[in-house]
Amino acid sequence: MKIGVPKETAEGERRVALVPDVVRSLKKNEKVDVLIESGAGEAAGHPDAQYTDAGAEIAGTDQIWNADVVLKVGVPSAEDVGRLGADQIYISHLNPWVAADTNKGLAATGVTSFAMEAIPRTTRAQAMDALSSQAAAAGYAAMLIAARESGRFFGMMTTAAGTVPPAKVLVLGAGVAGLQAVATAKRLGAIVTGFDIRRAAWEQIASLGGRPLELDFIPDAEGEGGYARPLTEEENAQVRDALAENARKQDIIVTTAAIPGRAAPILITADAVRGMQPGSVIVDLAAETGGNCELTKPGETVVENGVKVIGPRNLPSLMPVPASQLYAKNLENLLGLLITEEGELNVDLEDDILAAALITQGGEIKNERAAGRSDS
Repeated sequence: MKIGVPKETAEGERRVALVPDVVRSLKKNEKVDVLIESGAGEAAGHPDAQYTDAGAEIAGTDQIWNADVVLKVGVPSAEDVGRLGADQIYISHLNPWVAADTNKGLAATGVTSFAMEAIPRTTRAQAMDALSSQAAAAGYAAMLIAARESGRFFGMMTTAAGTVPPAKVLVLGAGVAGLQAVATAKRLGAIVTGFDIRRAAWEQIASLGGRPLELDFIPDAEGEGGYARPLTEEENAQVRDALAENARKQDIIVTTAAIPGRAAPILITADAVRGMQPGSVIVDLAAETGGNCELTKPGETVVENGVKVIGPRNLPSLMPVPASQLYAKNLENLLGLLITEEGELNVDLEDDILAAALITQGGEIKNERAAGRSDS
């Protein structure tokens, strides 16, 4: 049984689907061969020699895409999809809730495809949850960008010339990315405030040394799958007003409020940005789904009244070494459900994780949510 790992082709993508340590682990099954396209791991710090040392074979593009299982990080291009066939399994990020053309294209090939975004948020599936592992990398990277772009000392600095107070940081959203941002800012010495409309998150913020911004006028907004539920228009207006008042006190704001398949909620209005001190910085992790700041432009930095609003794309790719390590481990754990000890493939849809992550099989879009979007 052959596993193929092609080189990522999306602009700016530096991650790789498998790292040498995971190849070595997979090769413990003597019935499994791993094929790596030359140069696939270079941007993530893994030259071809590391893969061959781990037991992989460096192979050509055609061999890779003809493997029994093809593993990738980014959403496949139309050309990628056209290389697949009905007797293969394909696993990567697929953006299945909005990428209708990708869903249809995969179905047309007959390939059995699994989306890493569709891994359920259950205790058993945690080790395969790529959204969480990559969000951790994104939250860390976002705070480093904020520190660099603000030009401030994060921790208090006492010198013979006087004392510089610590930076004040506000993190909006306390999912995996937000909590990692809180922890990183705290380690750098900042005064950190965290906000989430889910009350269970307030304790998590405090446990990392942050100060929860508790807006008691909003009912608990815990929704399906651990995400926040959408707020009503009235609730949204109240939250935006409260955040605008708090934003004036901050040097840095990092926003992370995003729900897969939905537009990001606007939390920081243009007026709120104009009320901040010149030199302040906003890093919007939700830029690719519309942004949490009204002024955010994906992939760009907007300056308004001296305030930088940064809308980075694909933040995990800025941390390619650890992000690839985590993603590869997610894949290894998922492959453990698909590959038998005899090196055979077994797609058992009685397994709740496989059933949830399955997008296409046998020429059909099997996931109801993905199929609904595809038909719209």
